[in-house]
Amino acid sequence: MNPRSAQEILRDTFGYASFRGFQGEVIDHVAGGGDALVLMPTGGGKSVCYQIPALLREGVGIVVSPLIALMADQVAALQELGVRAAFLNSTLGAREAAAVEAAMRRGELDLVYVAPERLLTERCQRLLDECAIALFAIDEAHCVSQWGHDFRPEYGQLALLRSRWPQVPRIALTATADVPTRQEIVERLLVEPRVFVASFDRPNIRYRIVEKREPREQLLRFITEEHPGEAGIVYCLARNTVEQVASFLVGHGIAAAPYHAGMDAATRAGNQRRFKAEDGQVIVATIAFGMGIDKPDVRFVAHLDMPKSIEGYFQETGRAGRDGLPADAWMAYGLADVVQQRRLIEMSEADDAYKRLSGAKLDAMLGLAEAADCRRVRLLAYFGEESRPCGNCDNCISPPQVRDASDDAKKLLSCIYRCQQASGFGFAATHVIDALRGKRTEKVAKFGHDRLSTFGIGADLSEAEWRLLLRQLAAQHLVEVDYERFNVLRLAEASRAVLRGERRIELRRQVAVARGRAGKAKPAAGVPLDAAAQTLYERLRAWRGQVAREHGVPAYVVFHDSTLQAIAQSRPSSVDALRALPGLGERKLANYGAQLLELIGG
Repeated sequence: MNPRSAQEILRDTFGYASFRGFQGEVIDHVAGGGDALVLMPTGGGKSVCYQIPALLREGVGIVVSPLIALMADQVAALQELGVRAAFLNSTLGAREAAAVEAAMRRGELDLVYVAPERLLTERCQRLLDECAIALFAIDEAHCVSQWGHDFRPEYGQLALLRSRWPQVPRIALTATADVPTRQEIVERLLVEPRVFVASFDRPNIRYRIVEKREPREQLLRFITEEHPGEAGIVYCLARNTVEQVASFLVGHGIAAAPYHAGMDAATRAGNQRRFKAEDGQVIVATIAFGMGIDKPDVRFVAHLDMPKSIEGYFQETGRAGRDGLPADAWMAYGLADVVQQRRLIEMSEADDAYKRLSGAKLDAMLGLAEAADCRRVRLLAYFGEESRPCGNCDNCISPPQVRDASDDAKKLLSCIYRCQQASGFGFAATHVIDALRGKRTEKVAKFGHDRLSTFGIGADLSEAEWRLLLRQLAAQHLVEVDYERFNVLRLAEASRAVLRGERRIELRRQVAVARGRAGKAKPAAGVPLDAAAQTLYERLRAWRGQVAREHGVPAYVVFHDSTLQAIAQSRPSSVDALRALPGLGERKLANYGAQLLELIGG
């Protein structure tokens, strides 16, 4: 074992005075040879839970990660701290890989990152047989679950770690896993582990969900009014939407670039590299972009299409505000999102059990979007965590009004039925709502629906209000959308109870949203910088950017924004004073301490 304690390594190497939450317990357990499952939200400090035990134990820590594109940055960040780290993946040439393998055999490395596909090769396994292994860390462990949103078949084969190296402790880590996924991780990867579950709460993130009207214009206003010049991620469901939205933002002066699996690899990699390395970049992407993204200063994550599950939504929004500073999770959604997601589920080649589970996950996501109560309470409850209203989501800040919509639901259901009865086939939402509101369109007149008893009985509500009600009825499986027949609406069996007055429907009222700044998410801690501190902070950021370019690493590898803000706020005048600030370990003090003091001195 390393003669230094975990606390000394935390202070001297990582630059932090104390552990957060149960980090210390996890480290003691794994360093002592035990298996562990660690569930901790993005930005909660999972990596320390395996990095410090690897430094404490004899041998090299093997980190299994699916994130080949990020391994170089992870290793560069560790090397900046003075940790002997390397990676083995397909980006290395034969000579470079051989050098890493030789260093492993000689015991000259503390941590090595390996892709699961490589670990499963006989060559890599023979290499590990020749090395002293401190531990196996299995990052993004939820990928093992065949029911999960990021299933990777090769993760299921990592069970060999238990049989081939039974004496080596294993730690599985993830930021998102419901109870069934946790059980699957334990059954497949671990032996009698201790399970550590942190709070899933990210209090610095403000959750906001709006109805789609003009989604690109809504997104543009959100970015320009609330996050001008700041880094962010915009998620879209389709590749062509990604390209269109990125071009739209660029056309309005925003530094945006697309990212999806259909792009050529060089362009895609270049866009990701710029996003990581430069301040104020916006990436517009499908979910092909994201897992493990460790850029700490992402100030917002926006969704232009509703994710298919709360797990996916939570993981994607969790890429905002990893540094603990204020961030926004903004989403626009509409009925078309629900229809499209249900269509993808039904058209998949999965078995019925998987389709039912996927449908339930989508219902939970829609329930979150339509909720009139605290978003955070709903999110945390999904992961089995009780909480109180947060005061930092749209529903808490501006509580929506709720009304009894039972009579309106009867009108809508009756109109769907009457239109179908009169014509012998169903109609989509736009036509039904036109008839309901008494609009004599060419199509309404053509089918004689202006002569129905339900024509015009809904003229007192706007089209937007009827669509909101329709989404709620679809979420509750009272109305079905037949996507194979032009998205026509059909009544479900359960709608009878509403029509008979046996089931009550409550709905959030539509409230006009004032344009202008909605306000930044409130900080989790700390106070705003005064003018002098802000000036110093900008000077530190400019210096950090220069250092990052010289070293060929992203700026956050040198220092996080939160560390620079702490320096700007306290203006330390000595190395000892710098040492007391978070994120300043001994290696960084030796490398940058004098330059920082010179910058502080002005």
